[in-house]
Amino acid sequence: MQIEFILTPFFLDQSLPELEALTDPDWTINKPPLPDGDTQSRMSVLHEALAHKVEKSIGEGRLPVSIAGDCCTAIGVTAGLQRAGVNPFLIWFDAHGDFNTWETTPSGFLGGMPLAMLAGLGEQTMPRAVGLRPLSQDRIILTDGRDLDPGEMELIARSRVNHLVDPKSLYEYEFPDLPMYVHFDVDIINPLDAPAMSYSATGGPRASELEDIFRFLAQTLQIVAISLSSWNPELDADGESKMTSMNLLQALLNEHSKEA
Repeated sequence: MQIEFILTPFFLDQSLPELEALTDPDWTINKPPLPDGDTQSRMSVLHEALAHKVEKSIGEGRLPVSIAGDCCTAIGVTAGLQRAGVNPFLIWFDAHGDFNTWETTPSGFLGGMPLAMLAGLGEQTMPRAVGLRPLSQDRIILTDGRDLDPGEMELIARSRVNHLVDPKSLYEYEFPDLPMYVHFDVDIINPLDAPAMSYSATGGPRASELEDIFRFLAQTLQIVAISLSSWNPELDADGESKMTSMNLLQALLNEHSKEA
């Protein structure tokens, strides 16, 4: 299967031009002009454009791989999959839960809410803007999530989301025979291997552990889409975090790369 990289060089609604250095000539760039207005309206323009590109990619038999500066773009990826007739099972790799709502968040940070939004909880402005149908919570795995806010932790515990604290538990998980969407926030990587994170969390799996897990998933599952939420390029002077993150992405793409 041919891989299509789709780069959205933004953090929320703010341009992140440093990410554009990643691009190869055959990459698709998601960079529509954004209107004046509130943050969520501007982000929804990005998500709508991304959803269109993902839908087109799936329709042409490709594997869409979205790279962006934040996790909210998963809303666009999921909407695009649904438009293409794919109702995915979601595996969410993240040091954080991204499961806050306005009632649980201590910071009011939108970037800490997208997984809750996808699960149909809390703020739904951006999912509605792209026509997203909430995912069934029992079709979502949050893995790691070692840095949770107290209210967020309670919300996850009350939900039907599968929280696998140790990513190595995926080796024993009984996956359903469903198309899989894998989201990978690179801050899950232990900071010893990838320190250039805006919201770093101590501990976590080493890069070598994640590489083995990703290769296992690539060989085991029917992966139909991947998204990566990036490191902070401004903190990555030596390029270590970029190299580690992109090597891990390649491990997740390993089987598809062989087919391409």
